[in-house]
Amino acid sequence: MVRFLHTADWQVGMTRRYLASEAQARFASSRVDVIRRLGEVAVRQGCDFVLVCGDVFEHAQLTPQTVRRALEALRAVEVPVYLLPGNHDHLGPLSLWATALLAEELPAHVHVLDAPGVHAVAPGVEIVAVPWHGKHPGSDLVAEVVADLPQGPAPQGTVRVVAAHGAVDVLDQDRRSASAIAVAPLVAALEAGQIHYVALGDRHSRTRVDPAIWYCGAPEPTAWREQDPGDVLVVEVEPAGAARAAVQVTPHTVATWRFVALDRRTDCDEDLDALDAELAALPDKDRTVVRLGLRGTLGLAQHARLEELLARHADLLAALHRPSQHTDLVLAGEDDIADLGLGGFLAAAVEEIRTVSHEAAPTRPGVDGGAAATTDFVPGRPDDADSARDALALLYRLASGGAR
Repeated sequence: MVRFLHTADWQVGMTRRYLASEAQARFASSRVDVIRRLGEVAVRQGCDFVLVCGDVFEHAQLTPQTVRRALEALRAVEVPVYLLPGNHDHLGPLSLWATALLAEELPAHVHVLDAPGVHAVAPGVEIVAVPWHGKHPGSDLVAEVVADLPQGPAPQGTVRVVAAHGAVDVLDQDRRSASAIAVAPLVAALEAGQIHYVALGDRHSRTRVDPAIWYCGAPEPTAWREQDPGDVLVVEVEPAGAARAAVQVTPHTVATWRFVALDRRTDCDEDLDALDAELAALPDKDRTVVRLGLRGTLGLAQHARLEELLARHADLLAALHRPSQHTDLVLAGEDDIADLGLGGFLAAAVEEIRTVSHEAAPTRPGVDGGAAATTDFVPGRPDDADSARDALALLYRLASGGAR
């Protein structure tokens, strides 16, 4: 029986445009720190080695500091580590794997699977490596490598693990990618005992394709669309001759970051109370990225309160991302600003901005089919009416704060 740790898609050096510089620094550091944590899992679980199935690095143009910190983390892993080049860190021109830095500083127990085919990594253990040699392969690289294996079952007592990177055909809905990995031939090879497990990278969501074909997912999440990210897989394989091997796969969570998508309706103060409480209850805020979508209708004072509470939570979160395509929030009515009893300069400013907001407001069909003016405001849409309404909300906050 062989036990190893299956991981992939570390993407050391990844950046995210919606992260402020201080949060980006934590995000980058976490992609190195997770290497040490998964190494600790490998030791605790008695793994014979760690297999990284592609995209160790985000791209080839990383700073020496970023690369060295990753290598230092790898140096702390106490079992052998095998790194497979993927699409982000392929072996093509200007490859990071061919740099002098890697040649000089790669730890002795860390090995790059830079040649396709069988690598005997320990007595009775073979890794069938399928590295990427360019950004856009024009064929199923896995099928080509597996086809070159000796026919029939693997040698008695030998565990044979395929290490690959890319999308499998059963998850490629359009079936248009020439490089998609065909699953059916792999299943046939598993049934015949020719191979025993297929370790995949590229998909950041932990995914079982077959009992012996898995995507491990990214050890730290990278986007909201991912399902079950943040794990590594401890895999146990017991070969069974000319038959499918006994395989047990156990996920272990190593992530410290979370990507949370919230879509909420806000039409009243109670809705704002609920949103405030929900954001306040999020744990580990400095490592939580929230994508917030809001829809509903708010008065001017409620809109001002919403902006205040979101600003407060944004100060605590790694990021509070509010993409315009997820926003359908209408600001209707301005009567509540009259309650402040403004005079002098502020009153004149309010009246001027109010005029701009009406004149620049979009139109929509009236009840008779003609155009009817509207003062409804959709925050995040870049037009003059929106800017004027934002200014009104700001004036409301300043004036109401001064009144108190």
